[in-house]
Amino acid sequence: MTDPFAGVEQALADARAAWESARAGEAPVDGRSGASIAALSEAVGLLRRSVDAVHVQVAAEVARASRQELGNAGLAKQQGFRTPAAMIAASTGTSVGEAARLVAVGEATTPRMTLTGAEAPPKYPEVAGRLDAQRISVAAAAAIVALLDKVALRVPTEGLQQAERTLVQQASGLALDQLNKILQRAEAWLDPDGVEPREAELRGRAWHFHEDRSGMLVISAKLDPETAAPVKAAIEAMVGAELRNQDSRRCEREAGVASGLPDEDRRTIPQMQADAIAMICRHMRGCDSKGVPTGGSSVVVRIGLEQLVSGEGHGTIDGMAQPVSVATIRRMAADAQIIPLVLGGDSEVLDFGRAKRLFTTPQKLALGERDGGCVGCGLPPGMTQVHHLRWWDRDTGPTDLDNGVLLCVRCHHRIHDDGWEIRIEGTGVRAKVWLIPPVYVDPTRTPRLGGRAHRDYVLSA
Repeated sequence: MTDPFAGVEQALADARAAWESARAGEAPVDGRSGASIAALSEAVGLLRRSVDAVHVQVAAEVARASRQELGNAGLAKQQGFRTPAAMIAASTGTSVGEAARLVAVGEATTPRMTLTGAEAPPKYPEVAGRLDAQRISVAAAAAIVALLDKVALRVPTEGLQQAERTLVQQASGLALDQLNKILQRAEAWLDPDGVEPREAELRGRAWHFHEDRSGMLVISAKLDPETAAPVKAAIEAMVGAELRNQDSRRCEREAGVASGLPDEDRRTIPQMQADAIAMICRHMRGCDSKGVPTGGSSVVVRIGLEQLVSGEGHGTIDGMAQPVSVATIRRMAADAQIIPLVLGGDSEVLDFGRAKRLFTTPQKLALGERDGGCVGCGLPPGMTQVHHLRWWDRDTGPTDLDNGVLLCVRCHHRIHDDGWEIRIEGTGVRAKVWLIPPVYVDPTRTPRLGGRAHRDYVLSA
């Protein structure tokens, strides 16, 4: 039987030699003088793969000694663990998921036991050979094994064996991210009939964002390929153009044509991507195409007249909780698509545009300043509609600000269909909106504060 630690000992000796060589050399100041460090990195990588190859065999033995038919006599349960993976995770300090991958690879790459007690070849001998030769990592082996298991029932034996040979050859020298891209393409080739069903599983796309305590808007998104392709292409194109502009200006500077780079050209790639998203959204808000539903997407920045003149204090941005400086308000007000809302001492609207007719966009913006969005659930103004307090058809209610309130579609139906009433107390942007429930919800019909007065710190204080 081959000594599994022979490869570890050789890899350790090579890594030790590379370490000594790196220590003896001069500290690298750039990539040209770092050959010894590169050799050390390669040697340590080989050492890790060697240890992992042994660990895979050990994991397979733990799993075999803990197989389900042994019951409480199995190794893992004797040691106080529910599963072999839990036992391995505890001994190595890794997660149970990582330990489970070790077990899966071990069971797929070590000799199997037949029903007669005889030893059979590994399930995936090509993967086993590459592991033993320290050519691929356990993570790469786990990814390949998972794919082969997934398509095994739909691919002929010969095709599966060919795929195994091809994938282990391609995996050598690749980062796991690169290998995963290959595996995605391989699955489509091996199981072409499964491409469309897998696509259907990706339709649960989502886009989430929330504002953290520092005021940063944190965005998290999952997009299917069809939805993601234009998003990714547009952002990459804009960032690519910025990088080309930077390179052009850098060449001009080196040639003495220009001096220095502006601050924005020192942005990181993630910063450029964030700026690209902002630029796309600013463009869409000003787009005149009827196919782009951007109505109600105006951005309102609000500040008191005294603060605007003195430059001291702060203002707010519609839809954002974090207050911003006067300098930021002034900078944003230079954008033609930003609507400045300047308030006098009594919260009187001093400058908010003229309405050509009632319930125009400026009027909705004024209601948004008072209500802060849906008065019921708080959805932002762009997701609401103006609702008549005294209905237009039933009560011949006027379409004016005193008779208007912002509601989302769901809350609009709740008011109309479920017997809720709304009362406005006061005038102007400091008016309070009260929601009065029906008797079956609250027999006392106690009014509930809604709108901005319910959610805004300054107004509720």
